Amino acid sequence: MKNLGKLRNEKKWSQKKLSEMAGVSQTYISELEAGKKHPTVPIAQKLATALGVSLSGLLNENEELDSLNSQAS
Repeated sequence: MKNLGKLRNEKKWSQKKLSEMAGVSQTYISELEAGKKHPTVPIAQKLATALGVSLSGLLNENEELDSLNSQAS
């Protein structure tokens, strides 16, 4: 979940802050960002909601590229 760390950093949030906002442990967030774990849909939804993005926005690591491609069409 490369997008997780990117989105978190854009908000200037620590893993602890995201943990508090999403109700997910800081350790789990660290493991997700490191690629050691994969979230369940309910956990991913909690993270997306906390970050203020859609679930697809959180999970789609190429969203910016997809957006640029659709605008060029």
